[in-house]
Amino acid sequence: MGISGIVDLTAYGDEFTADPYPIYAKLREQGPVHRVLTVDNGELWLVVGHEAVRSALADPRFSKSWRTVDPDGELGAVSANMLEVDAPQHTRLRKLVAKEFTARRVEALRPRIQQITDELLDAMLPLGRADLVDALAFPLPMTVICELLGVPSLDREAFRHWSNVIVGQSGAEAEAAAVQAMGAYLVELIEDKRRSAPADDLMSALIRTTDEDGDQLSADELVGMAFLLLVAGHETTVNLISNGVLALLRHPDQLAALRADPALLDGAIEEMLRYDGPVETSTWRFAIEPVEIGGTVIPRGAPVLVALASAGRDPDRFEEPDRFDIRRSAQGHVAFGHGIHYCLGAPLARIEGRTAVRTLLERCPDLALDTDPATLSWRPGMLIRGVHRLPVRY
Repeated sequence: MGISGIVDLTAYGDEFTADPYPIYAKLREQGPVHRVLTVDNGELWLVVGHEAVRSALADPRFSKSWRTVDPDGELGAVSANMLEVDAPQHTRLRKLVAKEFTARRVEALRPRIQQITDELLDAMLPLGRADLVDALAFPLPMTVICELLGVPSLDREAFRHWSNVIVGQSGAEAEAAAVQAMGAYLVELIEDKRRSAPADDLMSALIRTTDEDGDQLSADELVGMAFLLLVAGHETTVNLISNGVLALLRHPDQLAALRADPALLDGAIEEMLRYDGPVETSTWRFAIEPVEIGGTVIPRGAPVLVALASAGRDPDRFEEPDRFDIRRSAQGHVAFGHGIHYCLGAPLARIEGRTAVRTLLERCPDLALDTDPATLSWRPGMLIRGVHRLPVRY
């Protein structure tokens, strides 16, 4: 259906989950905004196309706060994070976190990221074949973010389960239970931190930090920030690594070019982010007033998703956008967002992605996909884009 009606994305079933890009292309041709029906979120408005996406991400008429549509709703502590609030509250929270989550702190992690990668590959290589998600793409960023925050004892399998439920298509009841369980777990974790001797990790720093006015994070805000950093700190990088390696394995000419010239690595990571990035759509926004985009008006209070994946494949911005080309200039992609909610952890994700891909290719000269690409199972929902498993042999 065109933009005057509702586009039923549920009609595409698993086809849309496995490869949403042809459907996004059809939508872009019809206009930059569409009323759509989705499997996991019901009816909403979807913004597609590079220019419209960038504009929407920076438009203050779209609120990130659930209180916009439900002012009396009960929001748990995990929602007290900077991704789910607007300025000036967002400005305040981001300033407090950025004070501690510095470029210097992230850069200092580089040797440890290399060490963790080497240890994971030491365990993987003798096996001859592996699921790259379980062997490398998940444990690397999860270990890094846990050590950065100072929670090495985190029950990672439980946390992985809660995180997958929260960001996946699991149903409202399951998601609420996972949020509650994770919130209770983080409250306890932070209390343990408060009681322990002062440490040099990020969570301890966030507990202690104050700005020049004496402002600091409240108890709920600490839980919300821990939730955001832990979930966003591993979910995006897991799928950056797995989607990126999959793109290389499905394009042998590009894999050969990268092996022949490792100097192409930084550009290759940006192309992976543009071509098949880890976040398909941004998290929820709500129109605080009627918003006109491309001749279509999104009504006040309407829920809006912004399709980052569609922006990356827009031919008005990237020539031959469906071609994976590690030599192209992919700068300007919005895989990490745009505007005030641009991903704070983007530099860390890039270091982890570069380290994982470079080391994997160096140590696995015969790396190959160990399954038919058509049989890969993709994670449900429109938030996170990635495969459940990535079987490889080497």
